[in-house]
Amino acid sequence: MTGDFYQDLGVPHSATDREIKSRFRRLAAIHHPDKVSSSSPSAEGYFVHLKLAQDTLLNPAKRFAYERFGPEIIGWQHCSTIRDYLVHGLQSVLPYYGMAAIAMYFLGLLGYLEWGKFWRWISIIVLCVFELHTISRPYFPLLAARVLNPLFTAFTSHPPYLPFQLIQLARKLSVTLYIAFSQLGPLIQPPTAVAQNGNAEQVLQQQLDRMDQTAKAVEIDASRLQALEMVPFVEDPQAMKEVKGKVKEWLIQNTIRSDPEVRDAMGTVLRSRRTDAPAGARGNR
Repeated sequence: MTGDFYQDLGVPHSATDREIKSRFRRLAAIHHPDKVSSSSPSAEGYFVHLKLAQDTLLNPAKRFAYERFGPEIIGWQHCSTIRDYLVHGLQSVLPYYGMAAIAMYFLGLLGYLEWGKFWRWISIIVLCVFELHTISRPYFPLLAARVLNPLFTAFTSHPPYLPFQLIQLARKLSVTLYIAFSQLGPLIQPPTAVAQNGNAEQVLQQQLDRMDQTAKAVEIDASRLQALEMVPFVEDPQAMKEVKGKVKEWLIQNTIRSDPEVRDAMGTVLRSRRTDAPAGARGNR
């Protein structure tokens, strides 16, 4: 879970405006660019971040929106009231679930994601209702307020969840659930069609079709996970370029080292080095 403005300022979720201002003044006395010995861009950026956190949490509408939609609300410049933030947030939430439902429907028409179809629809509906309930209520969801956060505070050092962090966690769990359906479905599906059909060629074709569907479903799930993992780099072209370069280099090195001829050549070189080493030498280099 990523940090949030409450953690950055070191105040609880129930902090009052007075507590937030007091905490910011103490942090400003330490991190203000005029107080820091070396005026680096990172020090100035951190102070600006603390100032942004204070301003956001002192504004009731922004604080409400931040707790439910996360730091992306900083860019919603045209919003000023809670209603404005809710309407803008719904414009991003509803298309997300609409596209997910359309994708599941068409994949079902094409014969994919057959196993667990009912539970897939149930999970996406439950997740949508949970998110709409979470962002539209003036209080934290009961799951966080009465179960998770008290447990984290009492028994671990894990920071308590904000509503938007709980939504992010629920989305990741739903993706994991879809992958589990795709992986386990073909393994536990009863082979009724195979038992009713004695033609070996047709049975083989059915098994090949099922294998093809499983492979395509896994490919789709893997693409979604990869896209999810690359989200932090989407808005940074330089970081994305570096990631692609590192992955490309790793693939090349892995391909070369896994080649049997390359492994044999490396083994021959290592053995020759060991043979030419003086008596009593240690090591494998």
